[in-house]
Amino acid sequence: MTTATQESTNYGRRQADQVEDPYDESYGRGNGGSSGGLLNDPNRIAKGLGWFSIGLGLAQIAAPRRMARMIGVGDDETNRNTLFAIGVRELASGVGILAGERPVAPVWSRVGGDVMDLTLLGRALRSDRADKNRVAAVTAAVLGVTVLDFLTGQQLGRESDAGRRTGRAQGRDQARAPSGRGIEVKRAITVNAPQDEVYRFWRDFENLPRFMEHLESVQVVDDRRSHWKAKAPAGSSVEWDAEIIEDRPNELIAWRSLGDADVPNRGSVRFIPSPQGGTEVHVQLSYQPPAGRLGSIVAKFFGEEPDIQVGSDLRRFKQVLELGEVVHSDATVHGHPHPARPPEKPVHVQSQMQGAAR
Repeated sequence: MTTATQESTNYGRRQADQVEDPYDESYGRGNGGSSGGLLNDPNRIAKGLGWFSIGLGLAQIAAPRRMARMIGVGDDETNRNTLFAIGVRELASGVGILAGERPVAPVWSRVGGDVMDLTLLGRALRSDRADKNRVAAVTAAVLGVTVLDFLTGQQLGRESDAGRRTGRAQGRDQARAPSGRGIEVKRAITVNAPQDEVYRFWRDFENLPRFMEHLESVQVVDDRRSHWKAKAPAGSSVEWDAEIIEDRPNELIAWRSLGDADVPNRGSVRFIPSPQGGTEVHVQLSYQPPAGRLGSIVAKFFGEEPDIQVGSDLRRFKQVLELGEVVHSDATVHGHPHPARPPEKPVHVQSQMQGAAR
């Protein structure tokens, strides 16, 4: 029971034990490559357009009256409402672009918005109340942005089509590896239980939601495939199919996501006899959070730091194996700071071990 918890962020001393994945050659590719078009890096340009949309949208929402004067149109209620609506559209386009790996549709939505803007500016040029010099200058600027939006959307579309053709050639069930901009977590803990028992419990994936707080369910399809459902920030959920790519009884389990997973991921867990007795459990995860890098920022904003989350899951795993249950602290029960006191009733989650011997 007093076995020390070992949490590590370095696997250097066991590099020889790294899992060899036959799909590693494609791991992290497909981000930022050029397709030989007019734009050297359409993804990077798209991200710049996304931030431009957000900045412009916030300005139009926060100060529509000032924006109306800047572009040379009348400061009346109709124009203010129009600029506010355009600001909402720009904000939505910007978020859509930043949230996608290859944001083809959000970039084309910008092109559609540009056409609408040019139509409105054309009307303003024919109005006697507008400052025609300012409107003409804004129209020229919007034309330039429209051309850039069009070229970016066109090149992103070509790259996306090429990627889909390659994916179909490789097979419908080939796993999607997380991109190099994903999140990687490595943690370890020592459990006071025999190596074979620890392995058997983890190998039954339906046991995982019992100690992984953000995992809602795992449905085992067959000996190698399973369907996962997990909680995501702001009360949403994500799902994906996974397959075991390596299974060495009592030593190693490695898996990865399949197809169009909401969260492309891969991971491994090693079970190593501890010199002090018990079993060292080493977990290594790599995944792309929902909405890419923006999703990882949102997850941290909601207090769901992946490294801390995995460490907490491993501590609950240790409790289940050693105590047969997950014990909640008094602070966890109340959910807010308060004077320490024993709970009126014992609070814990009962765990059954029937599945461990599967």
